[in-house]
Amino acid sequence: METHRTSTRRITGIQPTGHLQLGNLLAAVRPMVAGQHDVHTLAFIADQHALTVDHDPARLAGLTREAAAILLAAGLDPVRCVLFVQSQVPEHAVAHYLLESTATFGESRRMIQFREKAGGQESVRLSLLTYPVLMAADILLYAGVGQDVEVPVGEDQGQHLELVRALGRRFNRRYGLTFALPRGVQPGSGARIMDLAEPGRKMEKTNPATAGVVFVLDPPDVVRRKILRAVTDGDRVVAYDPVTRPGVSNLLDILGCVLGRSATGLAGEYQTYARLKADVADAVVAVLEPLQRRFADISGDPAELARVLAAGSERATALAGPMLAVAQQRMGLLPVAHADAR
Repeated sequence: METHRTSTRRITGIQPTGHLQLGNLLAAVRPMVAGQHDVHTLAFIADQHALTVDHDPARLAGLTREAAAILLAAGLDPVRCVLFVQSQVPEHAVAHYLLESTATFGESRRMIQFREKAGGQESVRLSLLTYPVLMAADILLYAGVGQDVEVPVGEDQGQHLELVRALGRRFNRRYGLTFALPRGVQPGSGARIMDLAEPGRKMEKTNPATAGVVFVLDPPDVVRRKILRAVTDGDRVVAYDPVTRPGVSNLLDILGCVLGRSATGLAGEYQTYARLKADVADAVVAVLEPLQRRFADISGDPAELARVLAAGSERATALAGPMLAVAQQRMGLLPVAHADAR
């Protein structure tokens, strides 16, 4: 018997800008899988967001398929959830333009991530400036009046969600009540996972220095090597203090997130870094190995993966299409008329 679910929609996008890493799995993917039984979940691969910077088209296509296969291997149910690729639902691009006609240049330019990514570049793609508006379209397309919509956001995405809400509010004021304003929810403790080699920065899939990044598809021996070489500090006492002792605290965070336990409580169980690192490596490998086996099966049947994504895109279009039609009509755009209409 299917578990009762609320009417809430939870929308999560995964950008295929690099191979998914442990922080993505623990902070975004596992909470998504756990919540799919209680919340109407829409999960999409945000491939259009990857066009904001120079990229290899073949690599982007491969990373898109890889990310989708990892979501399925992690336990996302494509029958229970709506799993799709952003570019396969054209309504996203159209809604993007409608919201660009609602947003201002100043709002986009003030986005922190735009300033960080554009800094020092001689040539900046316009899409890098406007992609937060595309993010707004990704969300508001599924946030019709009366919907309860939530978006998992990390610490660095709060500004983007505020823009989404600002654009929805402005559209409603100018053109009539159309969009519900989404609310942000905090992801799991995996959001705090830091780079093993540089514990002062988050673990990132786009970091060119990969020694401190555990990728979801890393072989077990590679995972163990990276964790055993993780930076700690000169104090040999295992204690949880993210501010003054970020390295060992990061290891405790990883272990706590994998085991579903308190990092502070785990600290009292260890007398040496060596034992802590060994247990973290064992715990992470135990999570990744079965996922990797399922990933191999899923990616080994590309036709079935394509079928699953096509079915998800059809379901997403059925939700987004009517919402887009309402928004277009309220902005004064004519509805599509069929040539054989009498």
